[in-house]
Amino acid sequence: MTACGHGERPLAVIAGAGAGLGVALGRAFAAAGYDVAGVARSPQPPPHMAQAVASAGGAYLHVACDLAQPSESAAALAPHADRAAALVYNAHELLMAPFLDIPLEAFERLWRVSCLGAVGAARALLPEMVARRRGTMIFSGATASRRGGARFAAFAAAKFALRGFAQALAREAGPQGIHVAHVTIDGLIDCPQSDRRFGPARAPRLDPDAAAAAYLAVVAQPRSAWTHELDLRPSAEAF
Repeated sequence: MTACGHGERPLAVIAGAGAGLGVALGRAFAAAGYDVAGVARSPQPPPHMAQAVASAGGAYLHVACDLAQPSESAAALAPHADRAAALVYNAHELLMAPFLDIPLEAFERLWRVSCLGAVGAARALLPEMVARRRGTMIFSGATASRRGGARFAAFAAAKFALRGFAQALAREAGPQGIHVAHVTIDGLIDCPQSDRRFGPARAPRLDPDAAAAAYLAVVAQPRSAWTHELDLRPSAEAF
């Protein structure tokens, strides 16, 4: 773990802290009074993440682990459970291929990253949240969480599983004071990763800072009016 400062502020854990939405989430939470722990496989912090958090007044801690291995992520997250006020599970892997061309190992890997990793992170942080009777867990979904498309069999299977887990956890943890939400990202996020995968933008894309603001609004909701399902898309996106 690399530490870039420490304080008494509440901690937002961003699992899958890559460029784009991950950095925007870090900046938004820091501006709202949180320190930020970014979780990723790389031992190096994502580009610009520490700078974005620091510029918004927070401290950044980098937690390096493979979220697809729950025992590894549990050990990495345990030292931060007492401070963790919010978890955003944003990790995923995308695979587009005909069903018969997808190795079973690839199916398992996508499920482990998108769903089992979320289970592991939630198990690591939930007991302390329940003890305090407050906390928020947000799980990032995709269009494939609701609609499986051709060439997306592995991705849709993993994202459907994540959505089902979030629904079940919300019903169980809500009465214990824990707000559990699922956010469907229905469209491409405007970031370098989207450019690499799909080429330059030919239609409006989701602004990552605007999406991060929507996540933060969910965290700030009073208990009398919690959102569980939220979908975000650019105005021109068909749905």
